Amino acid sequence: MEFRCRLGTETGEIEERVCIADSEALLRRDLEKEGLYLLSLRRRGGFAWAGASLGCVKRRPGVREFTVFNQELAALLRAGMPLLQSLDILRQRTDQPVLKTVLDDVHERVRGGSSLSDAFGSHRGLFPGVYTASILAGEKSGNLEETLRRYVSYAKVISGVRRRTLSALIYPAVLLALSGIVVAIIVVRVVPEFTSFYDSMGASLPVATRVLTGVSGFVTEFFWLMALAAAALGGAVWTWSRQPGRGAQLDRLLLRLPFVGDVATRFATSQLARTLATLLGGGIPLVNALDVTARSVGNRHVSRNLDAIAAEVREGVALSTSLDARGIFPPVAVKMVEVGESTGALQDMLNAVADFFDEEIETTLGRFMTLIEPLLLVIMGIVIAGLLLALYWPLLQLGAIV
Repeated sequence: MEFRCRLGTETGEIEERVCIADSEALLRRDLEKEGLYLLSLRRRGGFAWAGASLGCVKRRPGVREFTVFNQELAALLRAGMPLLQSLDILRQRTDQPVLKTVLDDVHERVRGGSSLSDAFGSHRGLFPGVYTASILAGEKSGNLEETLRRYVSYAKVISGVRRRTLSALIYPAVLLALSGIVVAIIVVRVVPEFTSFYDSMGASLPVATRVLTGVSGFVTEFFWLMALAAAALGGAVWTWSRQPGRGAQLDRLLLRLPFVGDVATRFATSQLARTLATLLGGGIPLVNALDVTARSVGNRHVSRNLDAIAAEVREGVALSTSLDARGIFPPVAVKMVEVGESTGALQDMLNAVADFFDEEIETTLGRFMTLIEPLLLVIMGIVIAGLLLALYWPLLQLGAIV
């Protein structure tokens, strides 16, 4: 069931949301957990996903569906169709549940006199800040269609880089998982059978075989205890990471890791530069664009530094100077931003920075795949061959004696 709620926050602000829940009681409970006060409630015709109460809509619409929506909205606006009618057509066409629910609410708000940016901005957390900021800039400039097309291009590039990065890491992850499964089967299932056989012989075993049988016996005997310990450790780490400020510390640690940190730094720099260029191209002032970019960058440590950079730029410090003082951005990016500021072509230079680091990421990942694939195969072969050799070595010795 869908509910249109009027909520009060702990800071005294009033906001409206479209919420989904199996019942009003479950919805009230979920809102109380968020620290929100339910001021009014009105049920709307709609649906609820079976099996669970979802509370207020928190799941973001799919990237592909949302990109297609913006493409179609830009096309309708370019054809001269009014905004309200365009929203009405698109909300009826979409099949994605979360996006349809949001578009229904956005359509009602726009029909009630709200701007499109305010309508989407009321669903905080579902859409990136760069999107609502771009719409606001398009509304102020009177060229919403061009702004939407610029955002679609931005979203495609960002998602493309992210997709290629993840795709390059899938194969090594699969190899590691398969090798781990093979080793686990050998240690847990195969080695105990050989251990009982060797014990019945009463023969003296080589050191490698004794170590392997000892490890197998320990893992087999304390398997559930080790699993519980791993689960407890994972839960403790997850709880620790959910505390305020811990996420930024983890992201800071990620930037310092060998190879991974280099790729993460380049990706964060590319995302920062492209987001900032998109907002500046929409006519948003630099300080405001930095504030929005800080909420859009995925790395929380970089995001925290961007907040400080925005404060310094607001006081008159040059962007390149503030970036250089942080010590986390590549020197080539800082230098290119400095050139852009001095020539008055900051937006173009930021796009160049983003393109440069996108190519760097692809080149680095390509080299990584070229090296890691044969290396993982060799390591996996050596490990499995070593286990089998340690397991069968006593039998080979017995055959030589016979």
